[in-house]
Amino acid sequence: MAIYLTLVLIVLNHIAFGGSRIVVSLFALESGATQMQVGFLMALYAVCPMLFAIAIGRFADRVGPRLPMLLGSIGLLVALSLTALWPTLTTLYIAAFLMGSSFHFFFVTVTGIAGGIGGTENRSRNYALVSLGFSGAGFLGPLIGGFAIDYLGHVEAFMILASFTIIPVLMLWLRPGFLPGAAKLPGTAPTGGVMELWRAPQLRNTFIASGFISAAWDLFNFYLPVYGHGIGLSASAIGIILGVFALATFVIRAALPWLLKHSSEAKILVYAIFIAAGAFILFPFFDNPYALSAVAFLLGLGVGCGQPMSMSLIYSLAPAGRASEAAGLRVTVNNLTHLVIPLLFGSIGTAFGYAPVWYANSVLLSFGGWLVRRAASPLGGRRAASPLGGRRG
Repeated sequence: MAIYLTLVLIVLNHIAFGGSRIVVSLFALESGATQMQVGFLMALYAVCPMLFAIAIGRFADRVGPRLPMLLGSIGLLVALSLTALWPTLTTLYIAAFLMGSSFHFFFVTVTGIAGGIGGTENRSRNYALVSLGFSGAGFLGPLIGGFAIDYLGHVEAFMILASFTIIPVLMLWLRPGFLPGAAKLPGTAPTGGVMELWRAPQLRNTFIASGFISAAWDLFNFYLPVYGHGIGLSASAIGIILGVFALATFVIRAALPWLLKHSSEAKILVYAIFIAAGAFILFPFFDNPYALSAVAFLLGLGVGCGQPMSMSLIYSLAPAGRASEAAGLRVTVNNLTHLVIPLLFGSIGTAFGYAPVWYANSVLLSFGGWLVRRAASPLGGRRAASPLGGRRG
């Protein structure tokens, strides 16, 4: 029961967080913001997690999951309420920073505790449910945000998204007993600093590739509303395209247990990255929402398995007893790309138009695929540990 209650928190908070991206982007554009300004807004989502993801994980280990998850849920509620009460471009900057910071208090903590809920024998089931929960919420959030804008307005959309965080706040405040306690592992603290992990070539290549995969996901969620607005699509059409992308991530994650029986994490990840790279090349050729939805679905299949597969590969490459620390470093690297990529591609789009943005990200993803192949080659085709497979190879 505990994992399902946790899943309720994940879905509701991620609907609010995922929906906020499309509403913030489109409200900023309607307020006269440039592509670069929208890129800056999206980059603000990543500042805090880039700097403090490892510290957040250590904080959660020390005090237990309830406090950081509650702080994250309250932060989302406050940020979305601020934009509804004072709908200005300045408020959006504050809200974007607060939402990115708050959600990662929740995200880092919940992904850290999910594997241990109900005992280690349920780890694979738990990670499968968590991945599917995030994907399902990623499908619903943009749809709700887009339709709310078209039929009610931007302010009302912020209010609707804020309402999704109320139940998580109340559950964590009043009935947190289903969550595990603080980690207590005396005498097992690993030695070595974070830079020791970074200096390991295989891990470093996988961290960088993971960052590019995460950046591709982030770029699509940031740039599709910009591109759709530029070619005259409605907010609901943009929301549907984003929802189709999220649906594809749900489909591929549901298929991961079957795929892992027939191939290794590294091979699946390499194929997925190159599929996503090919999808990015296709976007500039279409302005029809149905065609864009098809391309978005292909992209979702590619990047959708990136998070669980890169987590699995990093786990297999991390030194014994340091998998969580390696996961925290992965979040830091991912959010560094979240900070840089929207600013970089917002500038490229402003200066050169839409097509170079899609093509440049295809090149970055291809480079990430090459890095994964290099990182995985010493494994000799062995199957590494997997959150869906449950055994360290």
